Amino acid sequence: MFGLEKSPREKFDFDLEVDLKDNPKKAKELMNTIEGNINKIKKKLKSGGSKEELNKLGTLLQGYTALVKVLKKSQKT
Repeated sequence: MFGLEKSPREKFDFDLEVDLKDNPKKAKELMNTIEGNINKIKKKLKSGGSKEELNKLGTLLQGYTALVKVLKKSQKT
């Protein structure tokens, strides 16, 4: 009714998703690199350190895990 109808939304793709759909080999290489970095960060977090350093590593770890989620989502579709 006068603009209240729900219009279908267009699917949004990140630039990274578009690039990786075109080149799946690059996606696997990127995933392996990221998983290696995640493991290194986890080892550093377990070993300990200053509070400021641990906070930075925790933030970096969250960013990497978010990137892994995006990569897995883009590989599914």
